[in-house]
Amino acid sequence: MKVATKAYGRIDVDERQKVTFPAGLFGFEQFKDYLLLDAERQPFYWLQSVDAEQVAFILINPFLFRPDYEVDVNDGELREIGLRDPKTALTFSIVTIPAEGPMTANLQGPLIINRESRLGKQAILTDSRWKTKHDIMEELASAKQPDQEK
Repeated sequence: MKVATKAYGRIDVDERQKVTFPAGLFGFEQFKDYLLLDAERQPFYWLQSVDAEQVAFILINPFLFRPDYEVDVNDGELREIGLRDPKTALTFSIVTIPAEGPMTANLQGPLIINRESRLGKQAILTDSRWKTKHDIMEELASAKQPDQEK
């Protein structure tokens, strides 16, 4: 299928890259269908709306810079996307890259995607450790420090 994207212009994509968020994302509830695309720079991804070229989000796997990250979501929320085992899910955080200041990730509102059904949900975590703005580079440096001491 051909889709207009914010990052790459009009591209051909495989239908298997499509992810549906039945409830949408917070603030973007009207957009349900997205494509999960590799970004030019790893470890990032693009979540591109199928319906609106300018609606796209940069994503990162939060476990890369926060190995202690815990996604504590109730079973009912997981069942909404047909997920029985949270370990089989893809988990992403939305990244913000401001003109000035650090690049941050939202660990309070992770995106959880069922790999099999390709249904997703944005959860809201109540654990006070997880905020909407975590400095990715700072936390990546902190996560690597214990390894250097060994």
